[in-house]
Amino acid sequence: MTIESSNSVRKTASHLGFWFAILMSVVTTAALAFAVTTLPMSGPFCRSGCVTYPYEAVAAFVPHDYIWMYPAIFMAPIFVVLMICIHTYAPDDKKLFSQSGLAFALIYAAAMSINYFVQIEVMQPSILKGEMEGLALFSQYNPHGIFIALEDLGYLMMSLAFICTAWVFRRGDKLERGIRWLLTASPLLAFAAYIVLSLIYGKALEYRFEVFIITLNWMTAIIMGVLLSIYFKRAAR
Repeated sequence: MTIESSNSVRKTASHLGFWFAILMSVVTTAALAFAVTTLPMSGPFCRSGCVTYPYEAVAAFVPHDYIWMYPAIFMAPIFVVLMICIHTYAPDDKKLFSQSGLAFALIYAAAMSINYFVQIEVMQPSILKGEMEGLALFSQYNPHGIFIALEDLGYLMMSLAFICTAWVFRRGDKLERGIRWLLTASPLLAFAAYIVLSLIYGKALEYRFEVFIITLNWMTAIIMGVLLSIYFKRAAR
């Protein structure tokens, strides 16, 4: 690849990265805003009107309890494209880290896309039609079900994408130091919380860690989007 074509590719990555960084912040903020209005209806954080196994009496919560999943499902492709922009713009000696981050981002995107799409396209109509036989394990109301397990896995993979990407930003300027600090501290906190909560609650962990890592990763993604939009805007100049 010639120097001219390489510069052209990096320029395109900076322009695209700017817009997708903004999209990441906006869409994640929307998901978080809807999620905080969805009260826990089962498990350790439920206080009243709780549903229990086999989680069939939940038709009244459709579609309200699923609205947050619509912006959340769009976060996956946006995050992947953003990671591609970072990888494309990264200097050659940092591409090993950016490519590793992209690989973990793809695992996160696959896990979360499948998880949320099943809830939207399978669970919602099944609940409304009263066809819940054999689906309790997939319900988001099951505090130790497949839905929670996939969220734990997906967001841990997102955390690994964060920490790999942090190594791309190694310059001494304040903005890159801020991005590197954010993308290092967040995953370290996530894995520390997983270990501590697992030791405390063991097999009764349920969705305690899921709530923590979603809040942590979404806040990280919002701030990351803001910082990267400034980074790519500056790069495009």
